Amino acid sequence: MTKYIFVTGGVVSGLGKGITAASLGRLLKARGLKVAAQKLDPYINVDPGTMSPYQHGEVFVTEDGAETDLDLGHYERFIDEDLNQYSNLTTGKVYWNVLNKERRGEYLGSTVQVIPHITNEIKDFVYRVGEKTGADVVITEIGGTIGDIESQPFIEAVRQISLEVGEENSLFIHVTLVPYLKGSGEHKSKPTQHSVKELQGMGIHPDLIVLRCDTPIDSSVLQKIAMFCNVKEDCVIENRTLPILYEAPLMLEQSGFSDVVCRELRLQAPEPNLEEWREMVESIRRARDNCVEIGLVGKYTGLHDAYLSVAEALHHAGCFHHAHVCIRWIDSEEITPENVAGRLAGLHGVIVPGGFGNRGIEGMILAVRYAREHLMPFFGICLGMQVAVIEFARNAAGLENADSREFNEKCMHKVIDFMPGQSDEVDKGGTLRLGAYPCTILPGTTLERCYGSRQISERHRHRYEFNNAYRQILQECGLTLSGISPDGRLVETIELTDLPFYVGVQYHPEFKSRPNRPHPLFKGFIEAAIREADRS
Repeated sequence: MTKYIFVTGGVVSGLGKGITAASLGRLLKARGLKVAAQKLDPYINVDPGTMSPYQHGEVFVTEDGAETDLDLGHYERFIDEDLNQYSNLTTGKVYWNVLNKERRGEYLGSTVQVIPHITNEIKDFVYRVGEKTGADVVITEIGGTIGDIESQPFIEAVRQISLEVGEENSLFIHVTLVPYLKGSGEHKSKPTQHSVKELQGMGIHPDLIVLRCDTPIDSSVLQKIAMFCNVKEDCVIENRTLPILYEAPLMLEQSGFSDVVCRELRLQAPEPNLEEWREMVESIRRARDNCVEIGLVGKYTGLHDAYLSVAEALHHAGCFHHAHVCIRWIDSEEITPENVAGRLAGLHGVIVPGGFGNRGIEGMILAVRYAREHLMPFFGICLGMQVAVIEFARNAAGLENADSREFNEKCMHKVIDFMPGQSDEVDKGGTLRLGAYPCTILPGTTLERCYGSRQISERHRHRYEFNNAYRQILQECGLTLSGISPDGRLVETIELTDLPFYVGVQYHPEFKSRPNRPHPLFKGFIEAAIREADRS
């Protein structure tokens, strides 16, 4: 029978529930178990797709096109399993589904209530991911903090699941903060005790308590928490802040994390094989002495989580090449013709990631032009590719007012536009080109050299496309359309093949990068940046 693990958080938000869940997934997979992971988010948005990155960080996209919470990126990178539409559920989606069922008469005239209708919808969703994936273990993270009003239906639903599947098939892990008071020189356990008491008041008794801290906690504090929170002593696990994110599974396993989980769930599994993971972490440590500096030019640089997967993919590629990637975060709104050279000085490469809207676009165009004219390695992703097309059209093809319909509907040369049949008169949510699409690569290109293949599939999240009316003129001016959809209708990638590295892609390769298996385009970009660093 599928086992269910529920991860909750207390005291404050941002404690690393997602990393705890992802680390446990890696440990259980290393024991030979099939693991599925999901996140339940209490906000009323149907999904994070229409939310500002400043509100919620990046939107992570699955293979089947679900727009999800950024924690799912951690799950995929740690567990190395492709997630799906059953991996992220929000309060908005729950109520949307329930109200649509009510309108269709599926409740047979019943009064629709939080219990049982809302909780049943949540339970069905949790059960479904196990059924769809055939997982031995389903790890479900519950967003928010215990005590939040909006989280209560999710807490009630997982309480009912535990009752239905039996205590031997369910496990509750509660992540809390143990603050350190410098004045008295001690860690304080009271916030954890109060958080556990709040959780118990909702009918849930945590089986394991994971303590987030910045410095090691004295064993007497661990014993005190075990006693007052009524858990076994070895079920109190320390989770210290680490310099390298991917150390987390190794650090947690030092406390016997997966041993305790398997014991409590009556799971028979061999010891975890973590050799490859240890070697990967050690290679990250060794790479820190060899730095390559990459300028990330974007409009949401005030919150680094807005580009979380891009940053991680850069680090993965750096590790592969035994180099530490130092990211210089550059706000594109602050770039001007007068300061662009100074803002990009000393960089070994420039990356322009995705985004929406016209804010900061002219600064991105200036950065792309500088990189192209100074032969600096350049990598454009989604919006970054579109900006590169606009820059090339203006400054290399002589189309002075070239632009995107998204930024200027009245411009003469819309080199980025809707495809025939598309329209802006649609709801914004869930109407983008989303999920995995195939692409055919032109031989002899930078793209082919990176992938080593002519046929690829990558994840998309965008609405506007390369305007086919400008294919010929831009190609005649030297732009290579290196990746095209199999039916020939869509330009997926562009490049300047003769430059050291100048590539723009309409898709999001960062979503498929893994710490022990970097994405080939990021590997190619960082390799070029390292050559630039050696040259300079």
